[in-house]
Amino acid sequence: MASLGECVLDQCHGIKLLPGQRTRIGCSIQFFGFLVQTAHMMGITIRRDINVISLAQLHNQLGNDLRPVSGATVARRKISGVHISELEDPTPYLEGGELLLTTGIPVAGPALKMEAYVQRLVARGVGALGLGLGAGVDEVPHGLAEACQAAGLELLIIPTGTPFMAVSRAYWDLVGKEGQADLTASLGTQTALAQAAAQPDALASVIKALAQALGGWAAYLPADNAAATFWPESNRAILGQLWVEASRLDMAATHSASTFQIHGTDVVEYPVLVGRRAAGFLAIGAGRKLTRADRQVILTVCVLLSLKAAQAQEKDEMAAALGSAVTKLFLAGYVEAGRAQAADLGFTVPPGPVRVLVVRGSDDPTADARALEGRLSRETGWTVAGAAVQDSRLLHVEGNLACWLLDAEHDGGTTDPAETPPSFNRWGTEGSGAGAQGGRSESYTSGKQGHRHPTERCSPATDVAAVLSRPMSLGRVREEIGELTALARRLEPHQIVEVAAGQLDPRVQEWVSALRGYTRADLVSTVRAYLQHRGQWEGAARQLGVHRNSLRHRMGIATALLHADPDDPDVAANLWLALRSE
Repeated sequence: MASLGECVLDQCHGIKLLPGQRTRIGCSIQFFGFLVQTAHMMGITIRRDINVISLAQLHNQLGNDLRPVSGATVARRKISGVHISELEDPTPYLEGGELLLTTGIPVAGPALKMEAYVQRLVARGVGALGLGLGAGVDEVPHGLAEACQAAGLELLIIPTGTPFMAVSRAYWDLVGKEGQADLTASLGTQTALAQAAAQPDALASVIKALAQALGGWAAYLPADNAAATFWPESNRAILGQLWVEASRLDMAATHSASTFQIHGTDVVEYPVLVGRRAAGFLAIGAGRKLTRADRQVILTVCVLLSLKAAQAQEKDEMAAALGSAVTKLFLAGYVEAGRAQAADLGFTVPPGPVRVLVVRGSDDPTADARALEGRLSRETGWTVAGAAVQDSRLLHVEGNLACWLLDAEHDGGTTDPAETPPSFNRWGTEGSGAGAQGGRSESYTSGKQGHRHPTERCSPATDVAAVLSRPMSLGRVREEIGELTALARRLEPHQIVEVAAGQLDPRVQEWVSALRGYTRADLVSTVRAYLQHRGQWEGAARQLGVHRNSLRHRMGIATALLHADPDDPDVAANLWLALRSE
């Protein structure tokens, strides 16, 4: 079988090339051979001719995930692509022959509106209409099947739970089996993209090259709300609206190209996938109708961006794993070994005292800490707590607990909020506070979130609790960590506690008050005597002048009031220090 390069050169046979062009074409061929192989591994196929796949083939590929509304045999009508749009009139953005996917928003309403929508699609030559159930409508709207049948438009159903991405992926898989991609039509643009991808600022260079190739603007919006990449800068005013649309598309999980309008201008947004999850969104405003060659270039850029996102994710995960290993050495008391390992790995370890932050929350404590950053600065006595969390790479996650080692002498320097995007709540609208002004409040903006997938949004940390220790030496961390984690597990949801200097446990005063408040017996003396005799029933009962069974009964009451075990060494130590002077 001929190689990809041989096939492209064969297509270029007879073309008169200027000096140096053959070298550039050869480099492009090697680059695209790599792209096509990578695209196949990711489930993306760069197309050559899209007018080859029929509805019947697609139905056979998907089975019940794409079925005719009538239950009859699917027509062998050819389709030129798969597109998603919720516009009432998507025809200006269609070429004809497409399978158009919608959640049902355009067909909701009066029968006349529905019939007009169907007629517009038929007039444009749309190949078929696919209705996704579950998001916009739960069943086929009354009269839609009859309107499509009367107009000769094939109506297909995508059942609840089947993402549009499954239909799009199946289509491209079928296209890939029909033949190899036609790369010669856009060799010049593809060469520019290859050169841009090799630049130190690859992301910005690729976005700029794409925008210039299309004669419009382009933007890449990471799904983790990190800073966007935009070109040209003169159009940055619409960035806030792009974030809103990207958030809505991500929440809807419709991982296919989507068309919408901003200020009357058509915008097309493509998901950039790592595996089957969106790492970000590529938004494009060409100011004109996109051609097939344009879409081929855009798909190439999506592959490049996906590769970059996958590399960044692997780098973050590796950095998190290494940081966790160093942090575990400090938690175990191996300070010198931890410092040596950190120096070898390029990690910065505070030269002076540290503070320990223990966060308890969901199965993603890293995201919980990010959501708590603003509150940490406001609700504790340490105003630079949020900035210290951002700059720390010493993090160990175990179960639902995250343990950070923070520089107690942090100077408070942090990321410029103007460089970060607006925050979004779960409905995709802008949040309040700094985030609504173009910055980001209570969020984490560095590449240290390796345990968290980029597409996982930060929601308000309503069930998160955190303990922030007093400054201590690294050598003392081992002695304190058990107490701090135990306290974090026992805090109420949404509670943040700063352990004051010289105070072992902030719950001590609550414990003493609970013992004093019991009036039927002197529980303060009872617990003090029990602790003084180190849990020995005989000695404590003799000192109190009561029977051992009476002492056991009182201690049972005390344990219930404390919500803690007096035999726990940490609890016993705190109680003894508080009660010995009573």
